[in-house]
Amino acid sequence: MPSPSFAPSAERVPVSRIRALADVAFGMEDVLSLQFGESTLPTPPYVIDAVNRAAQDGWTYYSPNQGLPSLRLAIANLIARLHAVEIDPAEIQVTSGGVQALNLAIKCVIDPGDEALVLSPNWPNGSAMIEMFGARAVEVPMARAGQRFTPDVDAMQDALTPRTRLLLYASPSNPLGWTATVAEQRMLLDFARRHGLWLLTDEVYERIYYGDRGEAGVGSGQIAPSILKLCSREDAVIVVNSFSKTYCMTGWRLGWMVSRGDFVRKAAQLNEFIVSHAPTMIQRGGEAAIAHGEDDIAAMVEEFQERRDFCARMLQTVPGVNLPEPEGAFYLFPQLEAVDDSYQFALDLLRTKRVAVAPGSAFGNGGEGSIRICYAPDMDVLKPAMERICEFVHTYGSRRSKSE
Repeated sequence: MPSPSFAPSAERVPVSRIRALADVAFGMEDVLSLQFGESTLPTPPYVIDAVNRAAQDGWTYYSPNQGLPSLRLAIANLIARLHAVEIDPAEIQVTSGGVQALNLAIKCVIDPGDEALVLSPNWPNGSAMIEMFGARAVEVPMARAGQRFTPDVDAMQDALTPRTRLLLYASPSNPLGWTATVAEQRMLLDFARRHGLWLLTDEVYERIYYGDRGEAGVGSGQIAPSILKLCSREDAVIVVNSFSKTYCMTGWRLGWMVSRGDFVRKAAQLNEFIVSHAPTMIQRGGEAAIAHGEDDIAAMVEEFQERRDFCARMLQTVPGVNLPEPEGAFYLFPQLEAVDDSYQFALDLLRTKRVAVAPGSAFGNGGEGSIRICYAPDMDVLKPAMERICEFVHTYGSRRSKSE
C-alpha cells in the first residue's frame, strides 16, 4: 500500500542552517550564543503590567481579525510622529509577530507557480515562505559599493520573468545591517511600479539605526528612512513591522503591516483562517509599549552602537576580514577570505571555541564566505565570544594558507 507523501512545496523548503547549527549548540554546555537575532534585554515592566492588567480586566476574548481599533490607532499615530505620514487605521493589520505578517502578506499576493525577487543576502524566512506557497523565490544578490551594499538594478531586471509578482527586501537588513537610503528606496519603488510588482519591505529594525547620512530622525535617536514616506496610498506597497526588536518583545509575538485599504481588507479576511487575530491581552501590551517606550529605545540603541563598535574594532584587527559597516539592526556580517564553506566554519568554531554564530550561507546568494554575528547580547557574553572568534579566524586562515 503506497504511503502518502509530503506536499512538493513543503519538500522544497530547506532546513534552516541557523537552526541546524543551533540544534548542535543546544546539545553542548557553556556555549556563547551569537547565532540568534535576539537581545538579552528584558521586556519592559510597563508592557508586562499592561498585559497582566488586561487579562485581569477581561481582555481575554476574540478581537477583530484586523486587531484592536485602539492598537491600530496607536500604530497610526506612531507612524505619523516618526515619519510624518498620515495612515488611516483601516490601512493597518495587526499580526502575531513579524513572521506572521510576512506570511500573511505573501499569501495575499503569491500563487503556486508565481515568482518573487528577494534581495540577498536576506533573512531566510521570506524565501522559505514563498516556496511554501508553491512559488519560486529568486534571490538577487546585492552589489558592493565601497564599504556598503546597494541593490543591483541590472541583476533585478535580468531576474524578471512574466511570472514575477513580488519584490521583497529588508531595511535595515538582517543580516547585513544595510539600510536603504531614500534614493535607493525611490529606485526600488520605481522598479516595482514600472513592472507591476508588489513591493514588500521588512522594516522590523527601523528603530535600531545608527546614522542619518543627512536624513534626520524624529523623536528619541535616529530612525531609518521608511518607504511609507515615498509611496502613495494607492501603491502596491506592503510594510511589515514588529514589536519584537524595538520593544524587546520577541516571545510575545506581536507585529503589524501597513498597506492600501483593499489589501488590508483581504489580509484581515484571510487572517481568520490562519490565527484569527493576535492575542487580545498582548495587543493591549503593544499599546503600552508605544505609549511608554521611547526613553528605553534611545538607551537601547546607544548600547547597541557601543557593542557594534567594540565588535567591529576587534574584527578589523584580524587579517583576511572584510567588514562592511552596518548602518542599522544588530548584526555584523564579515566576509572571511579563508572561508568557502561558512556552515562548516561555523560548526568548527562552535566545536572548537564554544561560540555559536550563523553561517552566511543561511542567508542566500551572496552570503557564502561570511558569518553573521549578533551583537545584541550583553558585553559579558560578547567580549569573550569576540576574543574566541578573532583567535579562531586568525588561526583558521593560517591553517588554510599552509595547506595550500
